[in-house]
Amino acid sequence: MGLELSDLRYFLEVRERGSLSAAARALAITQPSLTAAMQRLERHFGTTLLLRDRTGVKLTVTGRALAHDAAALFEIVGRAERRVLGLEDEEKGRFVIGSHESLAAYFLPDFLRRLFSAHPGIDVTVYNAPSASVADATVERTVDFGIVVNPKPHPDLVLVELFEDAVDFFAEKQTVATRDLDAALALIAEGPLVHAARVAESRELLGRLDALGCTPKRVISCGDFELVKSIALAGVGVALLPRRVAAYGHPGRLVRVHPHLPCFEDRIFLVYRADMHKTRAATTLKEELVAQGRRLRGVRA
Repeated sequence: MGLELSDLRYFLEVRERGSLSAAARALAITQPSLTAAMQRLERHFGTTLLLRDRTGVKLTVTGRALAHDAAALFEIVGRAERRVLGLEDEEKGRFVIGSHESLAAYFLPDFLRRLFSAHPGIDVTVYNAPSASVADATVERTVDFGIVVNPKPHPDLVLVELFEDAVDFFAEKQTVATRDLDAALALIAEGPLVHAARVAESRELLGRLDALGCTPKRVISCGDFELVKSIALAGVGVALLPRRVAAYGHPGRLVRVHPHLPCFEDRIFLVYRADMHKTRAATTLKEELVAQGRRLRGVRA
């Protein structure tokens, strides 16, 4: 039979009261039950823990050692109980939010400022990866909440639509002033066209350009939208960017090349596991993420 925590609690009460009878009264159990508990402890440890005399009981050397460690153990248990109860009932907890870097760059700064101001007990770390990887990490519980573009349905995930975006053709404002569609296509064909090669939406739009008979003379392939944006801001050609990525940080600097060019509509979702442990902090964080999505929904992409 394994060690019972209740027997250790009884043992500490015996040490505190100095006698079995006094400890039994304090614990509201019978003295024979308490004696049996002390005997179980001595059998478990293979040693004598208590010595009886006319004044009550005294702890042996091994008894004092056990009492010291048992007190430390219950301090740890008490701390764990307080922490777990706090996580259940208070706005305290540490969470991981996952998102592609370009999406996180405009979604998270204002969100985190609001969150930390209103809910100081909630701590957040950020996991950056492509949207598909963020969704996978949420399924695997590496990420608690994902902000994901066009996620595929998954039986373990809850998907909450937050707002819309679109990948479109952008260039510096002075480059594209008052152009008709043919002039816009000619501008793209002249190049360079700058895009994030690993992004499926960018590849799709290049295919649509080909269907329109427009093949850029020069194409610059980049790893992510942030570099694409920086190159476009330097006045180098036309860039394929999500509208919200083009707008944040430099409002008005980059504009759509033409409203009738093909674009790729995106829908951004909050994803989390259906069996997520809904502590108060987790529920609060989810609600704050949805609220941030609603704020962005009201801002034109």
